[in-house]
Amino acid sequence: MNWTDPSAIGYPALFGGVLLGSVIPIVPTGALVGAAAAVAMTTDHLSLPLVILLAVAGAYLGDVITFAVPRFGSEPLLRFVERRQQAERLAKGREQFARRGWQLVVIGRLVPAGRIPVLLAAGTLGYPWRKFLPSGLLACVLWAVAYSLLGILSGGIFDSPLVATLLATVLVLLVTVLTTLISKKRAAHQTGGHR
Repeated sequence: MNWTDPSAIGYPALFGGVLLGSVIPIVPTGALVGAAAAVAMTTDHLSLPLVILLAVAGAYLGDVITFAVPRFGSEPLLRFVERRQQAERLAKGREQFARRGWQLVVIGRLVPAGRIPVLLAAGTLGYPWRKFLPSGLLACVLWAVAYSLLGILSGGIFDSPLVATLLATVLVLLVTVLTTLISKKRAAHQTGGHR
């Protein structure tokens, strides 16, 4: 492997960073995908289709791992959750996943800070693998395309890979902040309406 070739470093860093950030949210995966897409748009060091494919693969593998952890240890984890949650809330959670689990998985992947709680809840509540795997894949494809589009936009505006990468990162952060604010406002509105 030629370590002076940016793609030799870029592709493994993209896949590994997205995988790690999908299991342990310490890597800003959306910014990583947006930056890689911006580099792909402004240089020939990375291929945009390969960036999207690796982002999907890293995100999907990470989400499968996150979902699998409570599935394989679900009895002790479920007892732990049951001691801390009202039976009514658990029943409501099961009902939500039975009715629209695939939507929850997709939305959880797209909403900042929504993915891990949704995946852990799905795994703990016994959401079936046969339903999770296709909905998880759809969620990861939509997520990778959305963040790649931010990188494409910034790469289309600026020819400099550095400026395009910085702009992609700023756009991803802005989208994250906006969706978080909207989610909090909706949650506050719903909580206020149920009193």
